[in-house]
Amino acid sequence: MKSIVMNAKTAKRKNLSRLAIWTMAWTLSTALATFGSLFLWEGNKVLTAISIVLNLGIGVGMVLANRQFLEDSDELEKKVQLEAMALTLGLTLIVGIAYSIMDSTNLIPWDAEISFLVIFMGLFYMIALLFNRKRYL
Repeated sequence: MKSIVMNAKTAKRKNLSRLAIWTMAWTLSTALATFGSLFLWEGNKVLTAISIVLNLGIGVGMVLANRQFLEDSDELEKKVQLEAMALTLGLTLIVGIAYSIMDSTNLIPWDAEISFLVIFMGLFYMIALLFNRKRYL
């Protein structure tokens, strides 16, 4: 019985590590695709396109790693994650549309940038996870 619990913990740790590695790789590839053409290859469209395709591929790997993490999680962890994801998706959609409307109607003096929405999404997901873990665990 003890070895089953240890194997489950080891598998969870392995899946979480895999997800962290894919997430870090995706973040770095996003930075490369964003800043590479400015600082490394000075507008070379072929290298920019390659970096974007690389970013997309690594992004798919990150999504699959997240899926594997969720598939191997217990029911309570799945519930915590699902609720955090649902709240994040809903609020990101609502805030994103409002943000876009504020830009198109000139209620804000700057252009609506997707980066602000991504930051909002990441921060809110972390907050929702913390709240749900406190609530359920």
